[in-house]
Amino acid sequence: MVEYRSHRRHRGHQLGHLFCARHVGRSAQPRIPTRHRVNGTFASGALTLQRYLSLGPARGAARPAVLLCHGFPIGPQDARHSASSFPELIDRIANELGWSGMTFTFRGCGNSDGDFSMQGWIEDTRAAIDHLVAETQPTQVWLLGTNTGASVALCVAADDPRVSGCALLGPRADFDDWAEHPRRLLEHSREIGAVRTPAFPTQFDEWSRELRRFRPSEAARRFAPRPLLLMHGDEDELVPESDSRTLAEAHGSAELHVIPGGGHRLRHDPRAIAMLIGWLDRQR
Repeated sequence: MVEYRSHRRHRGHQLGHLFCARHVGRSAQPRIPTRHRVNGTFASGALTLQRYLSLGPARGAARPAVLLCHGFPIGPQDARHSASSFPELIDRIANELGWSGMTFTFRGCGNSDGDFSMQGWIEDTRAAIDHLVAETQPTQVWLLGTNTGASVALCVAADDPRVSGCALLGPRADFDDWAEHPRRLLEHSREIGAVRTPAFPTQFDEWSRELRRFRPSEAARRFAPRPLLLMHGDEDELVPESDSRTLAEAHGSAELHVIPGGGHRLRHDPRAIAMLIGWLDRQR
């Protein structure tokens, strides 16, 4: 593990990961024009998910591709507009690096079909990789994720040899706090619109077991020695920076950056995005 800050602030796991969120302000980001822009959908099983694909400036036919996975919505506004700000980041990566890039909206969020489940989000990520590969024929596939989406991306990447590396912003090391209170999680998911079907889930026990089935810390160990970048704000009020340390230690050779003063939504922190783009550029 390579760490780029020694200061450590520990916060234990708590339900504040999800249920006690504070509003986090957004940093202004300029709109970046794209030469080739495609908006559309793809299938995840029987569901239709929304996606945004950017091909960037033409730099030859063979190029890497990055897939961005958003996090779990904090409130109703997030559930309706999850990933709405991510196309700008995908555009920036595509334009500055000459990569292809795609982001998508998980089931239960935005205009995508379905209801939230951990197994479902895993399946959505696998389907998104399949779609990105089919659309772009990339030389490499890199996964980028924020918060819960970062942890889901790592769990999928660990068992998919097509994934060359992962960059994770504010990831969780486990979902144990959710698993300890699954009914509360389900109620919250209904309140914010991530679960919309009245009779869902048809098997609550299985839905709740999925929260312990996928272990990001174990996935980090399996993912090694492929490149892993971890970034975490030391003022993240939802996920403690110790989660990223746990993942870095499990991986063994991850690059860990702790962002002083950084909050939960590092995608709006220009320092984190500069580190991310620089790291991706060095991987080619």
